[in-house]
This record gives sequence, structure tokens and C-alpha cells, in this order.
Amino acid sequence: MEPKFAYITVYCKDVTKSVDFYSKAFGLKVRRIDNARKWAELDTGSTTLAFTPLEQHETAITGGVQTASKDEPRHNVEISFSYQDVDAAYEHAVRAGAVSVAKPEEKKWGQKVGYVRDIDGVMIRLGSYVHEP
Repeated sequence: MEPKFAYITVYCKDVTKSVDFYSKAFGLKVRRIDNARKWAELDTGSTTLAFTPLEQHETAITGGVQTASKDEPRHNVEISFSYQDVDAAYEHAVRAGAVSVAKPEEKKWGQKVGYVRDIDGVMIRLGSYVHEP
């Protein structure tokens, strides 16, 4: 039995505000938000980006959540989105409230990449599609 990647969960301060931010900044569509506003899902195409509060019950079981500070180095996981026009996506995200980390630049492997942080400090990579030769 092979696993299927289900979703990434972002622990956040306010589910409604995070969903609104990601919808506006990155153009993601809301799949669902529960009535208690303690779980939400955004459709990314290939998988789901989910949101739940920092104090969600499971965090007591797994040892809590460490949030990122907007001025510290990134944590060991980042969210990545691919765009045809990375410059436009970057500018749009910043206008929607993302914190600029690094403006898009061409990388030696032929991809254009820029970085922002979300409203809770999560690092987000905006990159062009990588085309194999």
C-alpha cells in the first residue's frame, strides 16, 4: 500500500486571518473552513494546505508548536509555490501583506526564486517552474 501525500498543516494564530491572507496573497481557493474556525483547507491543486490554531488539541500531544520570528533564520520547512511570473507573484504577495525576505533572482540552475514570510512568520518560497532539459 503506497501512501498519498495528504496535506501540509500550518499552525497559526488566527485561522480566518491566515486563510484570508493566503487566498489574497497567493490566489489559493478555500476548500473548506469548519464552523468553529479551528480547521481550514486551501486547494493548491496537487495537495491541500491546511490551517489550525497554535493551541489546537493535538499540539498538547505532540509537544507544542514553535512559531517563527520574522527576523530569525527560516525553520527546517518552507512552503513553496510555483508561478509563471515570479516577479508579479512576489509583488502581489507583498502588497497583500507578506513580509519581503528576498526579491526574486535568477539561480544558477535556471530558476527564478524569491522569498516572503506570511503573517505568522512562515517562510514561503516563490519560484518559477523548473524545466528539465
